[in-house]
This record gives sequence, structure tokens and C-alpha cells, in this order.
Amino acid sequence: MVVLNKIYTRTGDTGSTALANGERRPKHDLRVSAYGTVDEANACIGMARLHTGSDHAGIDAILSAIQNDLFDLGADLATPGTTGKAGHEPLRILASQVTRLEADIDRLNEKLSPLRSFILPGGSPAAAALHLARTVARRAERLMVELAALEDEEVGPEALQYINRVSDFLFVAARAVNDDGRKDVLWVPGKNR
Repeated sequence: MVVLNKIYTRTGDTGSTALANGERRPKHDLRVSAYGTVDEANACIGMARLHTGSDHAGIDAILSAIQNDLFDLGADLATPGTTGKAGHEPLRILASQVTRLEADIDRLNEKLSPLRSFILPGGSPAAAALHLARTVARRAERLMVELAALEDEEVGPEALQYINRVSDFLFVAARAVNDDGRKDVLWVPGKNR
């Protein structure tokens, strides 16, 4: 359990932060950027949920689960190696979390009208907010892939799969809240030439 009695600690005032294993890294470190961007995607999902709510209760419930999982992902990324602080086993994203999200994507995608063009973010406030969250999740994924490519860093394969599925889900959810794709705003190549 996390206990936060004091919000400011002054330990980051010199531009470093502690990972979950106690190791200090500069705040511009790629690992810190990766889990910080996961947190940003989570905040965007929170904003999107202001527009999903009871109108899209099934999607909102999945978004709630994703938000919790994104905290798991942040903890995963914030704990390199095999041991967390005080010798605890680190929290990791599991294949079951990826599988659950794939089932959610498949269930929503069944109802969608076929896609015949790329989609412009918009159509409804909920869809626009979900598309914004999707682009931030994609940025988090790019940072995680870059981190995983470094010789002395590791990112679990399930973590990479999960963030990829999050952005896939957000895309499908955006289409679902746009009247199952019927109100999507389609890209028209060269329309304004």
C-alpha cells in the first residue's frame, strides 16, 4: 500500500528523481520520460471519461480498468531489474492484462462499420478526447520501445504489448462513441488542394 503523508519532499529539486527501487535518475532520463508519458496518457483517459460516463457505460468501465492498469505499467517501468525497494518483487504487466484488453477491442470492433479511410480525430467530444489519449499512448509506446532498445535497459514484452493495445482500444472506442463509426470524420486525401 502506498502512503503519502507529505506531497513535497524536496528530493527532486536538483533535477533527479527516485525510481521504485530507490535508484536516482535525472528527470530527463528515458525511463522517467516513458513512465511520465504513461501517466500523461492516463490523465488524458481521465479527461475522456468526462465525456463517456453513463452514455457509454461499457466503454467507461473498460477505461476505468485501463487507468488502473496504466498505474501498474508505470510501476513496472519505474522498477528496472528483478527487485523492488526493500527487496519486494516488482509489479509487472501480465499477459492476462493484454488478453483482456484484446477481448475488449474485439467485442467493440464487431459493431463498427467498415473502415474505408483514415479517420480525423473528432466527431463528438468523447471521440476527440479518446483520440487525444490514443496519440499520447502512442508516444508512450515509442518511448518504451526506445528504452527497450538500450543495451543496459529492459522493458518487459507484456508492457510493450499492453501499451500498444491501449492505443488500439482507444481508437476502437473513439469509433464506438461516434455512433459505431457512422459519425466518424473521414480523411479525404487532397481535399483542399
